[in-house]
This record gives sequence, C-alpha cells and structure tokens, in this order.
Amino acid sequence: MTGRVRSHLIRFARTQVGTTSYLNLVQEAELGLNLDISHEKARLNEILAEISETEFRDGRPVLSCLVKVEGSKGQGDNFYKLCERLGLGEWRTLKQQEDFLKTMRRECREFWKDAGNFEKFA
Repeated sequence: MTGRVRSHLIRFARTQVGTTSYLNLVQEAELGLNLDISHEKARLNEILAEISETEFRDGRPVLSCLVKVEGSKGQGDNFYKLCERLGLGEWRTLKQQEDFLKTMRRECREFWKDAGNFEKFA
C-alpha cells in the first residue's frame, strides 16, 4: 500500500496541478480504506508520514505536501508536526509561514518533473 501511495503521489506531482484530497488519494490509488473509520484514516496518515520521512531522509521532497486536508486551506497540524520532526522548524511557526507550503509543493513538482530524477528515484 505504501508503494501505491508513493507512486500515485509521484505521478500526481508530475502531471497534476494543485493538491489532492485524502478521499481522492484513497480512490485513485485504489487503497480500499474507509476514511470514516478512524483507524483506517490513521493508517493513511501513518503511510503518508512514513513515505515523507523516507523521502526526506533520502534527500527528496516531502510528497505528503501535495495531500490537502479536506475543509482546510492547506495542511492539518499533523503535517506541520511531521515537518518539525524532520527538523524543518517549530510546527506552529511553519504553519504561520505563508510561503512554506507553497515552496514545498513547488519544489516537489520541480523535482519529480525532472526526467532524470523520475527515472532514478521513481
């Protein structure tokens, strides 16, 4: 399941604009999770965190920046707390920085649209 989520987000970064929602991710990556069930939604959060931590550790962009929390204008607190664990800054401060998320998304797209990066790391 982790591989499907990662592959889907890489394709999304290369070909789509904007963000995807949790629900679209579940449907488009054919994960079979029911987000109305708290432990299944928590499992998706764990998968996204695991992917993001691995990508960051390996010097690649955080893919979960492309997944928007439904009903919010950007990301939920869990995303910013993940960024804090990655050493990017204090989560409340990051959440208040208007360009932080935009920059992450732009860098993610630029990285994965590069044919060399896609060929080597996808």
